[in-house]
Amino acid sequence: MTDAMNQETVGAGPVRPFAELLRIEELDENLFRGRCHAGAPMRAFGGQVAAQALTAAGRTVDPRRLVHSLHGYFLRPGDPQRPIVYQVDQVRDGMSYATRRVTAVQRGEAIFTLSASFKVPEESGGRQRTMPPVPGPDELPDPFLAWERADPEDFARSTDFRTLELRFIPAGTPGLPPELPGVPQQFVWLRTGTPLPADDPLIQVCALTYLSDLTLASTTALHLQPHRFQRTGPPLITLASLDHAMWFHRPFRADDWLLFAQRSPSVSDGRGLALGEFYDRDGLLVASAVQETLVRERRGTPR
Repeated sequence: MTDAMNQETVGAGPVRPFAELLRIEELDENLFRGRCHAGAPMRAFGGQVAAQALTAAGRTVDPRRLVHSLHGYFLRPGDPQRPIVYQVDQVRDGMSYATRRVTAVQRGEAIFTLSASFKVPEESGGRQRTMPPVPGPDELPDPFLAWERADPEDFARSTDFRTLELRFIPAGTPGLPPELPGVPQQFVWLRTGTPLPADDPLIQVCALTYLSDLTLASTTALHLQPHRFQRTGPPLITLASLDHAMWFHRPFRADDWLLFAQRSPSVSDGRGLALGEFYDRDGLLVASAVQETLVRERRGTPR
């Protein structure tokens, strides 16, 4: 870990351990409860809901089986002022694979559903796309500092996001793949802001599930506005995650820098599609993500 991982403060406020964002309590067999902070005003952050749902699923699986994929649907906005109950359905335990379904519930209504598959690791051959030769995170500025200068009040309210680290790679940086017409792209280094247990593969995967929802939706709307951590002024559009899928290819550490290479091949019908790939600093492709988002220009927004 670099010395940045040992920092206790970012900007003006204290940073709590990232693992607390994944914490859930067991109420009964296959029943768990957690709390999620806001991502947008009065809406629970979807990445945290998905990460806690995956944590609940993993608690019911033999720890020798590792999660390799998840598929989730965001059904209703979660209320960050109320707890979320996670109901786990142990669908199947086979010889190699196990399947779980999780329903996140508030006020008796489902707000999110998750299907996750776990498997016993095995030896096999492999191949992967090559990571682009981009600048490392140590060569890039911290966007939280610009966010704090641009909107100190909003920055002060968003203490939960400051338990992670981001570094955006500017468009046109040498080494980036050429941007195809109609396919905006962005490249971001990210990691948790505090160390995670090295002997717990589930918490690493759940942490990456949280991190994967930070910038993927904004990739669909780069032609309209930059990400909230980079822009100044009020948002020009409404963005919301509709569904989210991930595949985990190789072991990784979410508390070490990972490059998130993202592109969006389509926006239509008020919906955008974004694809993402995670690489570790050695260039290994460790995970992939796909998300469909709601993309709407805000009414009355000046052009």
